[in-house]
Amino acid sequence: MLQKLVQEAIDAQVSSGREKAVQVAVYSGGELVVDAVAGPATSSSLFYTWSMGKAMTATIVHRLAERGAFGYDTTIASVWPSFGAEGKEGVTLRHVLQHTAGVPGIGATTTIADICDWDLICDRIASSAPWWEPGTQAGYHAYTFGYILGEFCRRATGKPLGDLLREEIGTPLGVDGDLWFGMPAAPRDRLVPLVDTPPPPGMSFELPPDSPMARAASAELWPTAALGNRSDVLGADIPAGGKMTARAIAKLYAALIGPVDGVRLLSPETVEAIGTDRFEGVDQVFGNPARFGLGFALGRLGGGPGDTSFGWGGMGGSFGYADPVSGMVVAYCKNLQTMDFSTATEIVELVNR
Repeated sequence: MLQKLVQEAIDAQVSSGREKAVQVAVYSGGELVVDAVAGPATSSSLFYTWSMGKAMTATIVHRLAERGAFGYDTTIASVWPSFGAEGKEGVTLRHVLQHTAGVPGIGATTTIADICDWDLICDRIASSAPWWEPGTQAGYHAYTFGYILGEFCRRATGKPLGDLLREEIGTPLGVDGDLWFGMPAAPRDRLVPLVDTPPPPGMSFELPPDSPMARAASAELWPTAALGNRSDVLGADIPAGGKMTARAIAKLYAALIGPVDGVRLLSPETVEAIGTDRFEGVDQVFGNPARFGLGFALGRLGGGPGDTSFGWGGMGGSFGYADPVSGMVVAYCKNLQTMDFSTATEIVELVNR
């Protein structure tokens, strides 16, 4: 019944022109109960969903921490010495996971070529000064979340994050080939190209050069179809984002909160810490109220008081989350780049009726 309701809902979104191509996957109690697709896509199509990929990065970090590779209070500089420059020697793994490290920007002059150059961008982040005393405020580390955690894990294990994604998540869950940071050429024929939505009439997206958002990254690095469809961006490890199918990212979330096909990715204790070891405050980059747990944003679309969900949305309107109390997982992937999450919210609320 839920499969039919979700299918009808996304068919309506596409037929009305509100969306172009959509995938939805829903797990309940460790079982896939919805696998729906609408528009020019299949369940095996890949979508670039931007920050939804942060769930992949955070999961890798948690799995390594559970095995004792490092702790949440380990300083980044103890593993990556040059990161301690400019007063960042006390930044811990917990600070980065909770977006309180004070390093939310990659610089207003950073180019597309720069973000595709792993060593260059990591060196630039390492030499930067914090915007605030680490641990005292929160601000969305849109790009730096992935680079800092990725370089930290690479130095701790000797393996790049793409290899860790395959070893820690892809192979155990049987979704190798459906979750990517940097994507080789072969699977790109499964990608659904991103499509931009024209801005509303009269709306300007120009920012004052001294605004936090402008300081954090140049305008050419804002997630758009033009950026996400580029071959160099698709091929680069930019682990604050990810390319995925809804089924694969939903299976990841389901395996965080319980066993799926006999595989559980994190212990119940770690999952509890994701929701309870948190930082709440005004986001120093975007100005909105923020609630960050260990590696995930807290709450789901449409969630109210008492919501126990955690997950990540992606700029453009995609969204994924897990609720460890209800056992419900929803992943919504799309290619039309919109400025809100209205269509994803419709599906999340439909599933939670």
